[in-house]
Amino acid sequence: MIASGLHTLDAIAPLETERLVLRVPIEADWPEHLAFGLSDRMQFTGGPTNRWGAWRSFTSMLGHWVLRGYGFWQILEKSTGDRIGKAGLLFHDGWPEPELAWHLYDGNTGKGFATEAARAARTDAWSRLGLGPLISPIDADNHASRAVARRLGARVEGTGALLGSDVEIWRHPDPVRT
Repeated sequence: MIASGLHTLDAIAPLETERLVLRVPIEADWPEHLAFGLSDRMQFTGGPTNRWGAWRSFTSMLGHWVLRGYGFWQILEKSTGDRIGKAGLLFHDGWPEPELAWHLYDGNTGKGFATEAARAARTDAWSRLGLGPLISPIDADNHASRAVARRLGARVEGTGALLGSDVEIWRHPDPVRT
């Protein structure tokens, strides 16, 4: 499903939580995205990749925003301004329905950032876009993402395959209830 028109990125207001700012990605975010793309942290999302694959992924993130009016937010830590990861929505061609996803860069796990950012992105999807309840396809070996999904109140509703990998399909509840 492709939106009927193109969206202007500068019209998308950032989201703020207690500790985070989520904003549309900009070119200055490229170095962190590249480092993530080349790292083992990509093991559950089709990587690691090479520089060209990371660039295609980065520009695809921006294109998703333009085509659909939503996508991955860049996560910034309020106290430092550091880029710590990304979270948001994906609905690529071939996806069964919109996906809520999160990725943290090295050194930012175990602090609740993924849960906080995903909760904000999910609430935005529900309230601004009318999307939901969302899914999160998660590899059964990705224990950290499964724990985030649980903290968000999601439950496994079945299994499937995505990009050639077996995944659990986690269903997120209405964010007003969680």
